[in-house]
Amino acid sequence: MKEQELIELVVKAVDDKRAENIMILDMKGISLVADYFLICHGNSEKQVQAIAKEIKDVAAEKEIYIKRMEGYDQARWVLVDMGDMVVHVFHRDERSYYNLEKLWGDAPTVDLNTILS
Repeated sequence: MKEQELIELVVKAVDDKRAENIMILDMKGISLVADYFLICHGNSEKQVQAIAKEIKDVAAEKEIYIKRMEGYDQARWVLVDMGDMVVHVFHRDERSYYNLEKLWGDAPTVDLNTILS
């Protein structure tokens, strides 16, 4: 699957579960972990789990291998490693505490207006 297709697939999946403040950081040349970080949050543990489960279900439908999913049971910060993309699904309270956007502030963001319109 091409990069843009993966981005669109995951953005639409998290948006379908009403994830808030969705952003993608282009990590190419900045991090060796992944090419993209998608960061979003839910307002409750149930919503965080629903967002993470939707990512897993959509990936399975498209036969995309998820290397690892961590934090699902606690639902405070769920990390979904999809290889080229790592998805961070935070609980609203945890997102402001960890503030990955500031930590990786030198990473450019991907414009999501065309995907979410």
